[in-house]
Amino acid sequence: MKVLTYELRKSHSEMRRAEALQKTILEEVSLKMAVISMKQLLEAGVHFGHQTRRWNPKMSRYIFTERNGIYIIDLQKTVKKVEEAYNFVREVAASGGKILFVGTKKQAQESVSEEAQRCGMHFINQRWLGGTLTNFSTIQKRVARLHQLNAMENDGTFELLPKKEVILLRKEKDRLEKFLGGISSMKELPDAIFVIDPRKERIAVAEARKLGIPIVGIVDTNCDPDEIDYVIPGNDDAIRAVKLLTAKMADAVLEANQGSGEEVAATV
Repeated sequence: MKVLTYELRKSHSEMRRAEALQKTILEEVSLKMAVISMKQLLEAGVHFGHQTRRWNPKMSRYIFTERNGIYIIDLQKTVKKVEEAYNFVREVAASGGKILFVGTKKQAQESVSEEAQRCGMHFINQRWLGGTLTNFSTIQKRVARLHQLNAMENDGTFELLPKKEVILLRKEKDRLEKFLGGISSMKELPDAIFVIDPRKERIAVAEARKLGIPIVGIVDTNCDPDEIDYVIPGNDDAIRAVKLLTAKMADAVLEANQGSGEEVAATV
């Protein structure tokens, strides 16, 4: 009887060790397969939210703690949410869909331009022009004008015109290029938009919601997460944080294109 009891205890002990080992292996595999790591997020300062007096209570579920008057974002939730957003963006791109990258604040302008072009998607990194989505036909007319001015400059038409007129035309072209250059090849409404700071880009968010266009967004502690379909809780003010998260969305597009064997072409 004692021998049987000992064997049973030994068997249970071995089973527990095996289960623990299996759990460890699964966790390690999961970490290796994760789209983004806690270390990357920490190093980029993604966890730093806004001051506690500047917050949206709806973001409480994504807040880990408060430190020195600043909210600290729960990066475990950010890791999970980045993965959800990544998978969505990859699926959109894999089906031939287009994503519009939007970030007009200074900290986001460079990252939005670079990462959107790296993955062959459209972008807006200057002022959002009202009606960009909801009055798309009018925006397309302005884009057509930009193409016309570029053609006039390239085919020598400018050289045949008076200097004063050319100066005015070049100013017009530069202005159109500044605001519409990133969507100059966008023939149709995007299948999704990726925004940095939905509070800052509230007009873009409102237009997308009105048209039923899915929204992926980097959402800081002062934003309303309910307006965003795929929330990425994170610091939207630090350049490194914005760059890291924007690059991950571009990576999702590139992964989808590699999987389908498509070439990635620049949008501008």
